Amino acid sequence: MEEKTEVTQCCCAQEDGRHKLRSEKEYKDLMNRLKRIEGQIRGIEGMLEKNAYCPDILVQVSAASSALSSFSKVLLSEHIRTCVRNDVENGHDEAIDELVCLLQKLMR
Repeated sequence: MEEKTEVTQCCCAQEDGRHKLRSEKEYKDLMNRLKRIEGQIRGIEGMLEKNAYCPDILVQVSAASSALSSFSKVLLSEHIRTCVRNDVENGHDEAIDELVCLLQKLMR
């Protein structure tokens, strides 16, 4: 697998296709979180197949939801620390408007 390196300039491409090059560490950390969440979802599926008691399933759903929320917070903080900061430093103040719109969507 090709090693990903930290990007010092804006990490998001413009209109035609947005991408971010992540460091190997950031990529692995995010993927590990997603794999754990995936395992939790499979566990919930198994509980349902085994006719587990509703409150037991709901507790696991809450845990998975919390893990997904935590994933989003980590991803958002990285976005602010890298993409938004770099865009603003390079005079692309529209990144702030994009961030505000994103936060409004996330807070629904």
